[in-house]
Amino acid sequence: MSKKSIRFFNDREVRAVWDEEHSKWWFSATDIVRAINDEDDYKKCRNYWKYLKGKLAKENVQLVSTTNHFKFEAPDGKQRAADALDAEGVQTLAKHYPNNRASDFLDWFVYSDNTIDGQSKKKAYTLIESGLLDSMKPGTVKCLQQIHAYLFGGLYDFAGKIRTKTISKGNTIFCLAEYLHQNLKTIELMPETSFDEIVDKYVEMNVAHPFMEGNGRSTRIWLDLIFKKRLGKCVDWSKINKRDYLSAMVESQMDNTKIKSLLESVLTDRIDDREIFMKGIDYSYYYEQED
Repeated sequence: MSKKSIRFFNDREVRAVWDEEHSKWWFSATDIVRAINDEDDYKKCRNYWKYLKGKLAKENVQLVSTTNHFKFEAPDGKQRAADALDAEGVQTLAKHYPNNRASDFLDWFVYSDNTIDGQSKKKAYTLIESGLLDSMKPGTVKCLQQIHAYLFGGLYDFAGKIRTKTISKGNTIFCLAEYLHQNLKTIELMPETSFDEIVDKYVEMNVAHPFMEGNGRSTRIWLDLIFKKRLGKCVDWSKINKRDYLSAMVESQMDNTKIKSLLESVLTDRIDDREIFMKGIDYSYYYEQED
């Protein structure tokens, strides 16, 4: 299985693998238990899943067949076969869970893909697999607009369009609308021949925040394209903690030392590894989820 995905429920990973033969996702049963129980101990969750599977089987609730064992990364870092459930199986499990903690999980599982973020994330997967990124010119404003237009086309009427209103987030006011176009021209001309220069450019683009919504998700893909072209590297976003990243980006407006340290520590030369980019999309969208 080369196509994998990570969803996040209350900051808990729910991993999935794509079944090409049957054209559907299979979700880690142990991850589902960890998410519902909000449990750190992987072994406890694995044992609880074994108990739960047996209990439901006695109640004639069929969840697992012999054909849905897929490999997931175990705590020791090795790929090990484990039980997985398809979407129907996940919903069946949640509906028959021994306590009411599964109701929120079920709502999330059923409806999260129908949100704007859920639909945009699917578009992001398609963009990565389409090969369209190879035709874009990294580091340009047009490239960023093309990425944004693809991710949010049909979801926002401003997809790919530079904003004409001043926006803010928390205590941060982004580039005033009347200066934005000139600022973007300046950012586009910034050098990108070294790691430091590339991150400087990324930070400035974040401060500019050229779109009404969807800036972070678009700009992280844009950043990876620059790294790929200039350094033959990309970011393994799955190794950057959400709170560390958000904190570093806020701090970067005054001092970008922390974000540089975070990004440099997880650069990889696996630029043609589809799983790296897929996980990157998963984490990029996770960063934007409200706590």
